[in-house]
Amino acid sequence: MRINVALVGNPNVGKTSLLNHIAGTTLRVGNWAGTTVEKKEGKAFYKGYEIYLVDLPGIYSLEPFSEAEQVARDYLLNQKPDVVVNVLETPNMERDLLLTAELLEMELPTVIALNMVDEARRLGIEVDKEKLSELLGVKVVQTNGRTGEGKEELLEAIVQTYEQKIKPFPLKYSQTLEEYLSKVDGNTKFEKIKKAQGLYGEDFERLLKDERFAFAHGLFYKVVKKVNQGAFELTDSLDKLLLHPIFGLFFFLFLMFFMFKIAFDFSAPWMEWLDGFMNNFISPLIVYLLGESLLSRFLSEAVVGGVGFVLTFLPLIASILFILSLLEFSGYLPRVAFLMDGLMHRLGLHGTSFIPLLLGFGCNVPAIMASRVMETKRDKLLVLAMVPFMSCPARLVVFSFFAVLFFPNPVLVIFLLYLFGVLVAFLTSFLLQKLVYRGALHHMILELPPYRLPALKLVLRLTWAHVKHFIYRAGTLIFAVSVVLWAMLNLPPGVSNPKDSLAGYVGRALVPIFKPMGLEDWQITTSLIPAFLAREIVLSSMAVIYSVEEEKKEEFEPRKALQEQGVAFVNAFKESVLNVLNPMPKAFEVEEEHSQLKSAIKNSMNPAQALAFMVFILLYTSCLGTVAVLQKEGGTKFALLFLAYSFAVAWVSGVIAYRLMSLLVG
Repeated sequence: MRINVALVGNPNVGKTSLLNHIAGTTLRVGNWAGTTVEKKEGKAFYKGYEIYLVDLPGIYSLEPFSEAEQVARDYLLNQKPDVVVNVLETPNMERDLLLTAELLEMELPTVIALNMVDEARRLGIEVDKEKLSELLGVKVVQTNGRTGEGKEELLEAIVQTYEQKIKPFPLKYSQTLEEYLSKVDGNTKFEKIKKAQGLYGEDFERLLKDERFAFAHGLFYKVVKKVNQGAFELTDSLDKLLLHPIFGLFFFLFLMFFMFKIAFDFSAPWMEWLDGFMNNFISPLIVYLLGESLLSRFLSEAVVGGVGFVLTFLPLIASILFILSLLEFSGYLPRVAFLMDGLMHRLGLHGTSFIPLLLGFGCNVPAIMASRVMETKRDKLLVLAMVPFMSCPARLVVFSFFAVLFFPNPVLVIFLLYLFGVLVAFLTSFLLQKLVYRGALHHMILELPPYRLPALKLVLRLTWAHVKHFIYRAGTLIFAVSVVLWAMLNLPPGVSNPKDSLAGYVGRALVPIFKPMGLEDWQITTSLIPAFLAREIVLSSMAVIYSVEEEKKEEFEPRKALQEQGVAFVNAFKESVLNVLNPMPKAFEVEEEHSQLKSAIKNSMNPAQALAFMVFILLYTSCLGTVAVLQKEGGTKFALLFLAYSFAVAWVSGVIAYRLMSLLVG
């Protein structure tokens, strides 16, 4: 038998931590249908029951002011869970009881979880849970989301509440408010209040708020006792430094540098090893076993290539999400939003938008996934429309090749390209705010939880849940497009020259479109087709299209190749550790190569064409992985519209760059 349980509470009260301990490896993440609000769910088996738990978005009220509140309210009203677990942050219990009052008005079977009891004890706060249970008529359990303390007691309380159909005592407000409610019909106090709000207007609204506050205040002082008023609070001391307008900013910049360095330097060797394992071992092994044929090429290049492309993202995504989870559970991430809120407000955004934008310079894919920290759909979609214009290292490889080849001051050119990407991102946000998301920016209440030591097991589980979700959702789209691109480069059957392939035909058909940018060579336009898969393969694609000779590969021997991959695995491990220990970042170093390709490109392009090509690569949606997560986080319509918008912006900017550069160089 199944018990449907909803976890409800304010932001940062530890609902996800509790779910993590209870659900374990069954934890899943996704989005609520038709929204950009993150959904976490999982299940546990206890005393013959399948307990299915849904972590509703963190909210302060059931009034639908934001998309998160709308999701939570609709779920409670329409799905009617068998049991509601109201999670309270024990050290801040009085604040949390305001939401508790609204939940009790719904008269659903309820269990109260007093979470973070370890912090409450350290601060000298004691809660009489028996008295709280007697006053409200519900089961009350003390829990610790960091360690899992109280998990069994919570499951027992859920089962007992379900079996005994335990509902909270009806809330009794003042005589004046009850007289208002007596004049309207409704099965629950919540229904009566909704009708009374429509009938009696602001006077009733003010009275209701006062009554709920009085309930929370009175209940708090009946059941909470502070036995150590002088308890030392580490949070206040750290905040004096970390939220300082100057020192706090320096610490943040250092931490972001450290995060980028750890994530990229650690993941880069593993990404390279995974790419080599898929393309230098699995793909040749398929050809070795099946022989040279169209089928073996399809399996080795399209299927394995598509899967391999997805896998190469995983070390970087996992590293960044792991560090972000550490920062979130430690209590620091909300403080970054607080620190940057003033600056971002001037740009029509909230402070929380700064983190995804900054991550975009590392990789657009995890940056878009990090947009889940945004509170409202408006803010999230604005950030999603900005992140792809942040230039990632994959584009840096292309910029370095062309800038060094065509310009006397390549560093300045690359810097200006990065700056131009940021400018386009903020102009995009400005236009969307004026044309699509009109209206004043809603001020956001930033919850600053106490600093905590994150539980490693919890962080690893949540990271894996996000990575697994990326594989399931984004991987399918990436794989499908990989197959299509392979088909374009290899059809009709037996084609050997890219010029004669379907991709070559499409490339030649694209020439009139790119001609205003000065790109009249079909080989350049054809290279943009595989470039949609990943920017870093632009140069290798050009090498194939321009028929640049490659070194002859040795005959494939499975045992020898497996040994080489084993050695490469050990080297990747050693290199990742050494990279992390090295004080200077290694992942952004660009290797000089493609000497033969340089001469071929130099003969077919001029500086104006090269600049136009770089601008287009900068602004047109960075890669297929970016499109996949855009579709997942913002919806299919949003992803397709942005794809068209980024192409238009890239094309117009490329044409302007070409014309201006042509005038400058004569």
